[in-house]
Amino acid sequence: MPFLAIPFPRIDPILFQFGPFDLGPISLGPFAIRWYALAYISGLMLGWWYMNRLLRTDRLWPALASDNKSAGKVNTPATKLDIDDLIIWLMLGVIVGGRLGYVVFYQPSIITSNPLGIFAVWQGGMSFHGGTLGVVIAAILFSWRRKLNFLRVGDLIAAATPFGLFFGRTANFINGELWGKVTLAPWGMVFPTGGFMPRHPSQLYEAALEGVVLFIVLRIATHRFLSFHRPGLTIGLFATGYGVARILVEFFRQPDAHIGYLTGGVVTMGMVLSLPMVLVGGVLIWRARDKAPDWLKFGPLSNNRKAQGQKR
Repeated sequence: MPFLAIPFPRIDPILFQFGPFDLGPISLGPFAIRWYALAYISGLMLGWWYMNRLLRTDRLWPALASDNKSAGKVNTPATKLDIDDLIIWLMLGVIVGGRLGYVVFYQPSIITSNPLGIFAVWQGGMSFHGGTLGVVIAAILFSWRRKLNFLRVGDLIAAATPFGLFFGRTANFINGELWGKVTLAPWGMVFPTGGFMPRHPSQLYEAALEGVVLFIVLRIATHRFLSFHRPGLTIGLFATGYGVARILVEFFRQPDAHIGYLTGGVVTMGMVLSLPMVLVGGVLIWRARDKAPDWLKFGPLSNNRKAQGQKR
């Protein structure tokens, strides 16, 4: 081991397992609970809790038009029951989109060589960008079905997403995967599958930037500058913040061996997929301005069913 390199803390990727069970002619198991699966569950559950907490904070939302019936009420984008149902849609969007995104963006050969491998989520391979597309599609369909304003629902989702990013990148670190380039930095770490040279713990860089820092930025935007009053602004801040953070970390992260650099020994697939997020985020931030051009404005701020007096 090189001098001053930090040894990788060998944490078993499996939190616990039980089995196998011998049932005579057949045997079942073993069944394992992995840190990676727990990270997805934790991110979704904390996101669900945080979205409900945001809904209960009245000062974050614009007031309804003043009349006798709506006096003192606020125009939230959804009800608690909506959020309880939405989390199921988001879970499916993350899993399906994340897996399909990985196959399409990083391992397209699976489609022709082993089509059934597309569904082998337990073998690893999930893409954040694919998961993001899955979440966007799920949120659009959910909002359309419930007659909710998609941008306002999306703002709520964006504010809670850093929880999942933090836990997901921490799980990547526990698994000893997606490590960074070789480094002489004093915090360089020798990973079990990364050879004998110390490498950047790029998973922790991403957990810090995409999870902690991005959450703080969005928290300041929602609670200090009341970004929920401008539909799409929180989504724009999230997309731009994530895209910039991911592109920066890609300079320290080792590209996938089967893809490598796309051009110039610098540009990676992660950079290419993150650039559209920065651009879309910039457009949404621009749209949220008071002086935004009319062609960027998608319509007035709408109320949800509860505000309109409808019941579920």
